[in-house]
Amino acid sequence: MSLENIDPILCNGCGICVDSCMVDVIRMDEEKEKAVIRYPDDCMSCYFCQQDCPEEAMYVSEVKHSPLFVAWG
Repeated sequence: MSLENIDPILCNGCGICVDSCMVDVIRMDEEKEKAVIRYPDDCMSCYFCQQDCPEEAMYVSEVKHSPLFVAWG
């Protein structure tokens, strides 16, 4: 998992992170009106949510990606 935390104190519920997540890892909790991590295993570590969050409430851990090998045949 790479999206590790959404700080509920810093999160203002604007939903920008939800819109920036391409794989719908983040959803809005309707009761708390805050962003929550719903599908952590689907996170691609793109960092868009962290970059777009105006309150800096998102924490995405660094993930060392394995090298991509391409073969033609």
